[in-house]
Amino acid sequence: MKYYPGPVGKLIGELSKLPGIGQKTARRLSFYILRRSRAEVKVLAEAIIGARENTKYCSICNNLTEKDPCEYCRSEERDQKTICVVESPKDVIAMEKTGEFNGLYHVLHGAISPMDGIGPDDIKIKGLLKRLEDDVKEVIVATDPNAEGDATAMYIAKLLKPLDMKVTRIAHGLPVGGDLEFADEITLSKALEGRRIIKY
Repeated sequence: MKYYPGPVGKLIGELSKLPGIGQKTARRLSFYILRRSRAEVKVLAEAIIGARENTKYCSICNNLTEKDPCEYCRSEERDQKTICVVESPKDVIAMEKTGEFNGLYHVLHGAISPMDGIGPDDIKIKGLLKRLEDDVKEVIVATDPNAEGDATAMYIAKLLKPLDMKVTRIAHGLPVGGDLEFADEITLSKALEGRRIIKY
């Protein structure tokens, strides 16, 4: 027995393919869309199509952009001698929100994961090496603090070692305002590894 009319069932099916969206959420979103006016639904559909058709990857750093090269690569006000390597365009946004970094970015679009069959050739490392031919002084590796992120950071560090370039990794550890007693061993271990001299 079909529970929903064909078009509604198709909408639920398509929405449930989105990451983090199960059948229940897909149903809820579908019924929300059906309650909206035709004009509102049209705006939503046009936004989806517009985002897909008018967004591309920067030919220099692989970040999402409307114009190529992206605003970060075009900017003359940014530090051209420092490149922050991240796994995805979402990480660029996270770094920018800190207001602490004013260099360039390089987006890998993934991390090395032998378990998933993802090797160095499957992510955007070659483009990074080309960029280092310019006068780059430091590469900051800001991959996720997990096995894949660590493997990627180690690979990049080994790859860049012959270039006699400063390669750093962002520190991982305790969140601001966190209590030691609630931190797990791995988090505390990373916090100890990332310790630095107190400046006074």
